[in-house]
Amino acid sequence: MIRLAAASIAALITLYAPASADTRITYFQVPAGAHPHDVAAAPDGMVWYTAQHQAALGVLDPKTGKVEQIKLGAKAVPHGVIAGPDGAAWITDSGLNAIARVDAKTKEVKLFPLPKGFESANLNTATFDKAGKLWFTGQSGVYGSVDPASGKVDAWKAPKGYGPYGIATTPSGDVWYASLAGDHIARIDTASGAVTVVDPPKPGVGPRRVWSDSKGILWVSFWHSGEIGRYDPGAKTWQTFALPKSKSGCYSVYVDEKDKVWVTDFIANAILRFDPATEKFESFPSNKRGAAVRQMLGRIGEAWGAESGTDRLVVVRY
Repeated sequence: MIRLAAASIAALITLYAPASADTRITYFQVPAGAHPHDVAAAPDGMVWYTAQHQAALGVLDPKTGKVEQIKLGAKAVPHGVIAGPDGAAWITDSGLNAIARVDAKTKEVKLFPLPKGFESANLNTATFDKAGKLWFTGQSGVYGSVDPASGKVDAWKAPKGYGPYGIATTPSGDVWYASLAGDHIARIDTASGAVTVVDPPKPGVGPRRVWSDSKGILWVSFWHSGEIGRYDPGAKTWQTFALPKSKSGCYSVYVDEKDKVWVTDFIANAILRFDPATEKFESFPSNKRGAAVRQMLGRIGEAWGAESGTDRLVVVRY
């Protein structure tokens, strides 16, 4: 086990702003220079974020605004963070070329390095399957898994090389990843590690992140074309929905418990909520320029994002 000291810093809630009749936006400042990349709502009510430029996992208490940063290692460059079924924070770290587990109570850090032959994987994001195994992506053309019970780490070369980025698990347990540079999405056979590639509805859209709704329908952010893609794995059909103001820059995607789709629009500097029933967008622009919300996650009634450009976390409560 690696146990590293944690540093605490106070952070204030900077603004409450009404967004629409059923929502409000709150911002939380994190340490200057942290460059928060990904965010996850923790099981204990806290909110985790990756302090990508400060080699740390950040822990925000939304009730007080207090922030604690847990150092992951001198060479750490954390990217993604999710909550595991064990209640711990699981982090993809490109600097350490390892998956890191941070115990929520003890703050102990345990590393799961990638196997030989997969150096500089440029680790990106992770998801857990229904059996409790973690699956991850690496932009250098890698995807793999970690068995928390045994500690075994497996990795494979992606079928189209460079690009694996976002990854998600459907309610039925299927694991899908999106390849930004490879311009496709893919289903991973969790038993064998084999991959089935699905091409987008048109070339060059740049699938960046992927998420599933409650019915197993996949929602994909198309970075290059500024669209949301909807893929039905059963019917093997695509639909696309263009962002209202931008022709590129659709970064993150997250589907909430009401099957509303949240995305970020880098060009419009806004978080968007899309209602599949009405096919309409609602916009929540940042109150600062260059917010650059790179990823979103949430819990019931809350959609969280990390404003990497302003060193803040943002939550839209609905």
